[in-house]
Amino acid sequence: MTPFTVDSITDLTGTTAVVTGANSGIGREAARILAEKGARVLMAVRDTDKGAAAARTMTGDLEVRRLDLADLGSVRSFAEEVEEPVDLLINNAGLMMPPLGRTADGFELQFGTNHLGHFALTNLLLPQIRDRVVTVSSVGHRTGVIDFEDPNWQQRPYRAMRAYAQSKLANLLFTSELQRRLTAFGSPVRAMAAHPGFAATDLLRTPQNRIVDTVEKVVLRVVGHDAEGGALPSLHAALSDLPGDTYIGPGGFLEGSGDPWPVERSRRASDPAAARRLWALSEELTGATFPLVAASASGQRVD
Repeated sequence: MTPFTVDSITDLTGTTAVVTGANSGIGREAARILAEKGARVLMAVRDTDKGAAAARTMTGDLEVRRLDLADLGSVRSFAEEVEEPVDLLINNAGLMMPPLGRTADGFELQFGTNHLGHFALTNLLLPQIRDRVVTVSSVGHRTGVIDFEDPNWQQRPYRAMRAYAQSKLANLLFTSELQRRLTAFGSPVRAMAAHPGFAATDLLRTPQNRIVDTVEKVVLRVVGHDAEGGALPSLHAALSDLPGDTYIGPGGFLEGSGDPWPVERSRRASDPAAARRLWALSEELTGATFPLVAASASGQRVD
């Protein structure tokens, strides 16, 4: 199999892509490459000034729109303003190991932003999506456990790394259950997942966290790669002819860097019962539901 590179991407004229977190890191690189290849890119960012500054460094058809994934009101407003069909939704934005914080709706910040915000956004946009939903996870999902009784760390001492791993595991379970529902509906849309490996981006520049600083200074220099390399798995998942629910990551040492290929996920990330349970919990917390109706005479929702 030929490795996927930027040169593998053909002309994307006529394609519309939404990229969350497109003002920095791998989201910025994904947006830049898509626009350079001819796609219209909606840069969904929390800080529109930073988004505009990033867009000015790129060429192509780019539009900056405000989206705060830590605020379901902002998610709904963003979705309402996207009136055109969307070919690609790349759920890229995320937080890594911040101090304990809460979203506008009271969710733990990482679970609320990395998973619940994207869960709501995807379901709200799904009737307009024509091709792919790509959700960015992490090798950190391998240590993740979904605490269904306390997903928002209200009853137990907060552990930033465990909360991060839980949110990244949630990304993969969400992708699997979304694909199951799309298949049951008979939709041609594919739900995909990717992880960037160890990419040197602003996600890891958190001076208040000595553990992350150490990772950036030591591990990244040995097995990591730059932001463009970190964006390639997401682009591979978004643009290559692959089965739904494929998980793409770097094929190098520890999946830290190298050419993007299909990679394995953890046993917990392959649990269909957990995926369904997480979906039900996410619907309850966000109020967002799967909007498509199964193609059957009964007209029942897929669940």
